[in-house]
Amino acid sequence: MSGGVVAARPRGSVSAPRRFAYSVEDCIVVTGRNLRHFVRQPQLLIFSTIQPIMFVLLFAFVFGGAIESSLAPGVAYVDFLLPGIFIQAAAFRSTQTAVGLAEDLDRGVIDRFRAMPIARPAVLIGRTAADLVRNVFVTLLMAAVGYLIGFRFRSGPLDAAGAILVVLAFGFALSWIFSFVGLTVRGAEAAQSAGFVAIFPLVFASSVFVPVSTMPEGLEQFAAVSPVTASVDAARALSIGGEVSEPLLLSIAWTAGILAIFVPLCVWRYRRMS
Repeated sequence: MSGGVVAARPRGSVSAPRRFAYSVEDCIVVTGRNLRHFVRQPQLLIFSTIQPIMFVLLFAFVFGGAIESSLAPGVAYVDFLLPGIFIQAAAFRSTQTAVGLAEDLDRGVIDRFRAMPIARPAVLIGRTAADLVRNVFVTLLMAAVGYLIGFRFRSGPLDAAGAILVVLAFGFALSWIFSFVGLTVRGAEAAQSAGFVAIFPLVFASSVFVPVSTMPEGLEQFAAVSPVTASVDAARALSIGGEVSEPLLLSIAWTAGILAIFVPLCVWRYRRMS
């Protein structure tokens, strides 16, 4: 496979290592195709980076004064906020996986992929891997903006890297949920609406913007067990200090559980599509 085109491959039986090498090659090519598609749309690149930056600035300066009094002594709201914004942005961006797959279905791109001699999972892995690369770029950009307004990783470089890994892993897992949505819901607009309806309450009923202890009792109980809250609390503890083990283990459990369910579910759905 070269230049994004499937190269001729030997017919007949192929050894397992060779099949694996072909599958990896297919995934890399499809990932590159999706990244090129993203880069060639300047408006998509601009708006996907401006939106999280707007959230950082608006919540830090508009709501910071009102919420900071509910935080632990010595914790600035911008330090509390940024790890939550990292997760929020990754969650919202994961819905674009559904939109991208739905658009490819509408345009017949998926049908062309299915007609090519490539590994079936490569289409899905290529999409989610490309979205993971985008998450890396946007998360680092938001961290840079956060540093300009006073945010700091307080627990050292290793914990900072751990916080970013939590964000990226959780965003990658969510991409597989929305891959299933994109393969199930017909039309990009329907996929976008379904993604927004699914992710909006999870993000705002969580510890992204405020401590869950400030919420009404019923909502607090829901937020406390939310996968978004678990990942936010883990990224926050790694970023600015605090109890790490419990939220980190819970975040890992949620991330692994989502992947264990939705990766095979997406592959099954993809194979059954007519």
